[in-house]
Amino acid sequence: MLQIIELLLPLLLIVLISLPLVNVFRGKTSAKSAKLRMVTHIALFFLILAGALVYNINGATVLAAEGESADLMSGTLAQGLGFIAAALATGMSALGAGIAVAAAAPAAIGAFSENDKNFGKSLIFVALGEGVAIYGLIISILIIMIKL
Repeated sequence: MLQIIELLLPLLLIVLISLPLVNVFRGKTSAKSAKLRMVTHIALFFLILAGALVYNINGATVLAAEGESADLMSGTLAQGLGFIAAALATGMSALGAGIAVAAAAPAAIGAFSENDKNFGKSLIFVALGEGVAIYGLIISILIIMIKL
């Protein structure tokens, strides 16, 4: 059975990660403050990731010594890191594709509204931005298939 700390700790970590971005999503902050909050958010993410790895390395020996809890664990640390890498590959590529499409799509619409012959050229730039997300998804599928 899970202990209460094992249930509350992930919830606390999620709240700590999302707390710096509350005012950013409400639109009540300046650009400089938003950048500071985003850097804080990224730093907290990697700090929590490092803490989870240290907890996993130290906790694995304790769980293996208990016997009954060791049966609940399946997989290795390498598989877990592979799944984290796959999630990061998909997430970061989707974020990059969103930024690329956010910059290319309004420009493409503007170019198309001025001249109808620009449709094909502008569509290519939007599709290139979308391709980044597909490449990240392919990489994450390859990582998962290697780790299984």
